[in-house]
Amino acid sequence: MRRGIPFDAALDQGLAALPDIDRGLAHELAAGVLRHSDRLDDALIPLLKRGLDATDPVVRDILRLGAYQLLRLERVPRHAAVATAVELTREAVGDHATGFVNAVLRRVTAEAPSTDAVGEIAVAASLARESSHPEWLVNRWLTRFGEAETRALLEWNNQHPPLVVQPSDGSMDALASRFDQAGVRHFRAPYGAGLVVEETHPDRLPGFLDGTFFVQDPAQALVVRFAGIPEGATVYDACAAPGGKTMALARTAGAVVAGDAARRRVPRLRENLARTGSRRAWPVVADAFHPPVREVDAVLLDAPCLGTGTFSRHPDARLRVRADALARIVTEQERLLDAVATRVRPGGMLCYATCSLEIEEDGAQVDAFLMRHPEFRRAPIDGLDLPLTAEGDLLILPQRHGMDGAFAARMVREG
Repeated sequence: MRRGIPFDAALDQGLAALPDIDRGLAHELAAGVLRHSDRLDDALIPLLKRGLDATDPVVRDILRLGAYQLLRLERVPRHAAVATAVELTREAVGDHATGFVNAVLRRVTAEAPSTDAVGEIAVAASLARESSHPEWLVNRWLTRFGEAETRALLEWNNQHPPLVVQPSDGSMDALASRFDQAGVRHFRAPYGAGLVVEETHPDRLPGFLDGTFFVQDPAQALVVRFAGIPEGATVYDACAAPGGKTMALARTAGAVVAGDAARRRVPRLRENLARTGSRRAWPVVADAFHPPVREVDAVLLDAPCLGTGTFSRHPDARLRVRADALARIVTEQERLLDAVATRVRPGGMLCYATCSLEIEEDGAQVDAFLMRHPEFRRAPIDGLDLPLTAEGDLLILPQRHGMDGAFAARMVREG
């Protein structure tokens, strides 16, 4: 991941050969270091005479892994955490660094700074450091949500997200019954948007091989529900990979053209569609700036965004977000909206969605689009029991709704 590989892809590459029990622990360690990196560094920096930046990068990550076990995982004995880090240092770096790692980690718990000591640090800086989030982002959330909700959001982001599955074809009740018969513990997600299961590996669940279900966070399921695609409609899913929304759309749509510009992501999209037996969706490598379709009944644009609503699920994302990237992404979203709008037939529907909590990417983006395109108007569906804004847009906030953050606006082209 330090070389730029996304966290999910790095997990697949690094853990594929491990036994299940080791794979689960390795996943927890890697995600935990990412979620708590600032607090771990606070514990290590006073123990490093030359400073953290002067420490060998591999040794630095081994120290973080060891510190995470010592400070955050009660079930890992202290001596085991230190011994494992020393052995890993010997294998990855050499014997010359083992004494250093051993000495530092043996002092970690005794000299680690208290997580309750705020002192004179400003609230935003203190919360950012404590939760390992960018301070500029915490500042934005404090202004918008207030301190109590911001704390709840940061706490959510540092938790392990649950595994939630959606039925591919049959009903939610039928899938729940199958899990009951197999002894799989589960409960309904908020708003009935999926089944939360206690299993952490979806391929162990009954029905995985025959495509009875697919993995999807409730927020994304609610985006599809909010979109309200008419039965039998022809749909262009403009940024489709890995395919959760495509599979949901294909349950009722007549045809779904599922495009994604990233060639490396389309094979996974194709595999997911094949596993669930979707016969109404066709994956293509296609740039949404140049849509590969004529006018269709509906377009779903799940636009690239900062992804600030998915930090729990993607703990590496917080390390990549930059304040100066927001304006660039907003411009990219504008161009994408303008491009796909040309493929909506008169009377057709355009659903714009993000997994961002930032207003510029959400409601303000839609307002600006409607100013540029007076032929479109907001057209939310009445009677939906969903969290909506005053304008009728879907807005899901992790700290309020217990799932990933998401936004969606439903617009109809008049004519």
